[in-house]
Amino acid sequence: MTPALAGALRCPVCGGPLLLVGRSLRCPKAHSFDLAREGYANLLAIQKKHAADPGDGKEMVRARRAFLSAGHYGPLMQALGTLCAALPHERMVDAGCGEGSYDRFLYDALGGPQMVGFDLSKEAVRLAAKLVPEGAFCVGGSFSAPVRDGWADLLLNIFSPMAEAEFRRMLCPGGYLIYAVPTARHLYGLKEVLYQTPYENEVKDTTYEGFSFVEAREATVTLTLEGASVGQLFAMTPYYWNTPADGAARLAACQRLTTEIGFRYLVYRKN
Repeated sequence: MTPALAGALRCPVCGGPLLLVGRSLRCPKAHSFDLAREGYANLLAIQKKHAADPGDGKEMVRARRAFLSAGHYGPLMQALGTLCAALPHERMVDAGCGEGSYDRFLYDALGGPQMVGFDLSKEAVRLAAKLVPEGAFCVGGSFSAPVRDGWADLLLNIFSPMAEAEFRRMLCPGGYLIYAVPTARHLYGLKEVLYQTPYENEVKDTTYEGFSFVEAREATVTLTLEGASVGQLFAMTPYYWNTPADGAARLAACQRLTTEIGFRYLVYRKN
């Protein structure tokens, strides 16, 4: 973490600015947060920590890293990179950054923007900080975000909760938000294996206070997965925790899976 990127962060206790002093982040009121060996900081406010180990667990995070590093979502990342390139992106925040695969791709594709990412999962942030050492990563949540007011030109929210008030606060005037949500048939082939009656995802365009809707873009592709990739896809999705035992057993026996994947990128501009 560089001093410049440390200056993008704010103290989770008092909201004051943070400075990098040696291997610690410190605010004017003397609150201090040590950097981990990988270079990230834990800036999750204690009163916002509703579990001993919040966020996605190690199994889910590592499955996601293995799956994404194999390039299966490459076309969706490329579509996101094209969209980001057309918007101001000198200072980017990834809210709910996960294990950093999207950030690594975007950092390289966009020529090295200043990048800050945060996530509730310490394991995800640890992996992200190792994968994108050029960025600043911290443990933190979207509803009490560890980024100072008005810092970001562009904020990404990929399948994470929509914390509109905090997103407005972090964005500069006229800054952009890209909110990625699933298309109607995202992972439909997976759900055909898991459930007796598979269902399509709800698709809607929602307005948010303080934002103007700009556009929606879709990126879709059909994947055919084999071997370990099938289980990795399952383990990185919420379906892993919400699937009946018979559905999980069918998938465990599945050595080849064909499924549609698709993201809708909803673009908003801060008023």
